Amino acid sequence: MSQENTSSIIVVGKLGAPYGIKGWLKVHSFTDDPIGIFDFSPWLIGQQGKWQSLEVVDWRRHNKGFIAKFAQVNDRDEAMAYTHAEISMDSAQLPELPQGEFYWRDLIGMSVVTDKGYDLGIVDDLMETGSNDVLVVKANSKDAFGQAERLIPFLTDSVIKDVKYDAREITVDWDPGF
Repeated sequence: MSQENTSSIIVVGKLGAPYGIKGWLKVHSFTDDPIGIFDFSPWLIGQQGKWQSLEVVDWRRHNKGFIAKFAQVNDRDEAMAYTHAEISMDSAQLPELPQGEFYWRDLIGMSVVTDKGYDLGIVDDLMETGSNDVLVVKANSKDAFGQAERLIPFLTDSVIKDVKYDAREITVDWDPGF
């Protein structure tokens, strides 16, 4: 993989310290379902802006995390070289989602407009709360209501009216003054 084409790379975890003497490494998964990190292989391992492809040949639970063995790593010294490296994947490896479902990263940068046509700003981030996800919308610099940021609950039955994926726009039923 070339270093220039990193826009489609998503960090999904991090390697920890070596485990044992046969090249196993501890794995810290950032995926919603931690085991989901093992659904794809090879992994792209990133260190200092360089990416290397490693094939997972075996893995298992260990304490509260996981350990993994790679085809190319056969002893503790080789494993040491990968300690604290990022585990990534190409976004093309992500499974297709059902209609109406989105990956968070796909919503970031979308415009947010009320159903009455007011431009609320751009999705800057998302937050996970106990009950629902929340869009963090960075308001336009000349926002008529003086807002710098809005937190809008991602509730598809009441607040979120439409997500126009191709137009990069989310329509919401939301009071711009709130």
